[in-house]
Amino acid sequence: MALPHLRPMALSLLIAFSTAHADEITLSAVNVTAKGYSASDLETPISTTTLDRDEIIRRGGQNVGDVLRGEPGIAISNDSAQGQNPTLRGLGKDSIVLLVDGMRFNSAQPAGAVASFMSLGMAEQVEVVKGASSVLYGTGALGGAINVLLPQARFTPGVGVEAGASYDSASKGMRGTAVINASTGDHALMVGASLARIDDYRSPEGMVARTGYDSNSFIGQYRFRIDSQQQLRFSAQLHNDENVWYPGSTQRHPTNPATRTMTIHSPEQERRLLELGYNRQGSGDQSLNFDVRVYRQEMERQIYAHGNWLNRDIITNKVTFQTDGIDAKADWLAHPQHLLSFGVNAWEMTGNPDRWQAGPPSGAAAFTVWTANNPFQRAKITAVGAYVQDDMRFGKLNILAGLRYDTVKSSADSMLNGMRTTGLDNKDNAFSGSLGAIYEVTPLFRPYANYARAFRAPGMRERYESGLRGDGYNYAGSPEVSAEKADQFELGIKGASSRFVYQVAGYHNSIDNYLTGRILTGAAAAAACPTAPTNCKKTVNLGSVTIKGIEADARWQFVADHWLTAGYSRIRGVNNDLAEPLFQMPADEVRLGWLGDVLPGVRADFTLRLVDRQDRTATRFTNGTENATAGFATADLGVTWGFTKNQSLRLAVKNLADKSYHEHQTEGLSGWEIKAPGRSFQISWRGSF
Repeated sequence: MALPHLRPMALSLLIAFSTAHADEITLSAVNVTAKGYSASDLETPISTTTLDRDEIIRRGGQNVGDVLRGEPGIAISNDSAQGQNPTLRGLGKDSIVLLVDGMRFNSAQPAGAVASFMSLGMAEQVEVVKGASSVLYGTGALGGAINVLLPQARFTPGVGVEAGASYDSASKGMRGTAVINASTGDHALMVGASLARIDDYRSPEGMVARTGYDSNSFIGQYRFRIDSQQQLRFSAQLHNDENVWYPGSTQRHPTNPATRTMTIHSPEQERRLLELGYNRQGSGDQSLNFDVRVYRQEMERQIYAHGNWLNRDIITNKVTFQTDGIDAKADWLAHPQHLLSFGVNAWEMTGNPDRWQAGPPSGAAAFTVWTANNPFQRAKITAVGAYVQDDMRFGKLNILAGLRYDTVKSSADSMLNGMRTTGLDNKDNAFSGSLGAIYEVTPLFRPYANYARAFRAPGMRERYESGLRGDGYNYAGSPEVSAEKADQFELGIKGASSRFVYQVAGYHNSIDNYLTGRILTGAAAAAACPTAPTNCKKTVNLGSVTIKGIEADARWQFVADHWLTAGYSRIRGVNNDLAEPLFQMPADEVRLGWLGDVLPGVRADFTLRLVDRQDRTATRFTNGTENATAGFATADLGVTWGFTKNQSLRLAVKNLADKSYHEHQTEGLSGWEIKAPGRSFQISWRGSF
């Protein structure tokens, strides 16, 4: 399936169209993630994606990765129905900062998707900043940042309820959500719950085993209004998943690859968060807005390896990743042309896995004797960063400049099941910066350019984890690896009117010290993995990689109340050390859609995804284990009926043609990748009272 490329003629026509419609009223998405405060996308020299509550519900996504599927510059890496990890501009979960209400998700991610450790059913908005974003978000933001905004307690007198329920036929999945807000005087309280009961889903080739799970999510917030400018808040979140399997993690067991396989699963996993915050909104010509929070977040996971030939677990692992953090930020209109923002972020994450492994691999007592095999003990990562940003306005020119300094320290008491206790302390220091400008030639033609430097300190697993991992390889710990540094250049155009909204971007990202797991052979494997030299990987720094791409997104109201939408993504990555394509680059993709009113109170929509064949594989780097993926096309159709002012009913069909496919970044051995769900009928209800 060959996909189109953006041609100079197309851009010329776009510019001409922009000039012709320059006098129309402009409309634009507003988000808080790109600049750190509420700002229009049209005044931001950065590529962004914003999905509001209505769009989240219309798409019927089951988690963050699912709802972002098909967005330009965004792809999905998955190992299960629950484990849908977004990738931004070719960079995966370790190179993206994930936030909920602006608070950082910190956790090692051996399987599944930390992005699914929340209920999308309660989300009010999902905001994505694409590209290097370390100035505001520190270590890890090479690919960008994703911020999921949940309901906040509102000072709306009385009691209000928003609720919803849905069912899909592919997984026979039932979901229900309710959020209650109550307020009187200077007090506001919000509580919410979202429950899901999901069975194994059906693909066009049959039932996909071990894709069902149960999920429970609860949120709450209390706000006290000190006066018209100041508020205190206390927030709590709890998310629990049970019986989650990761069929994409199924690998051959090294003791007998021909007949033995194992699969990773989580009997139970839970996220807990507590936040205490204070906010002050300024007033006057030189207002100062200030917000400070302290929080504790715990990610508790059970990560087991199931010996499929034995029908029981052969590895158990229980671990809690605890993060204590403080964020303080302010923005100050120092001058009519200068909005200054500055802040400090500090957090400390700890982890202490309790891993047990069954042995010996043969004999009468095979896999019945349990021994401790802890990859590391009492590991800790401490990060402190400070930034300053100037949002400058000179007539129709908007300039955004920022600078940040971070220190990231890591340590562990031991690794290799206690065999190594020295040389485990590390420290990374880094400056991050950004400089961008956007100029309004006309409301529909706003060219922009930016440069950004970002960095990523190695994670806890990359430095310290040793032993068998979910991909079937024995890993050698790498406490000596260095931080990644990225330099991204981006050129783009944005524009919006009451009838047409679009953005086009081209970018070039150079990453030094690129962190990845490399397969070792020969003497190197024998030295790094003496007990499993034929099945050995080690986290290493590559010299450099280059990622470049083009993405475009447009929405056009061609007649009253009828919109056409289009999106395009093209990403190319190169491993400069081996002069070959970078591992797991997304396929080229086009998305086309229509949304319109067909009857009074009835709105219909249609979405078509055209995904190209991906045959740019990392042959040398993976020893031939990354294979090409066939192209595919899928179509979704839906109708929403607003039968009262505050209630609606939606009927939808996803994967209308029952197409059998999997995304290129689906985890699993060649031929064993899990297929995506087949045709699924969905019905959902939404109401407010």
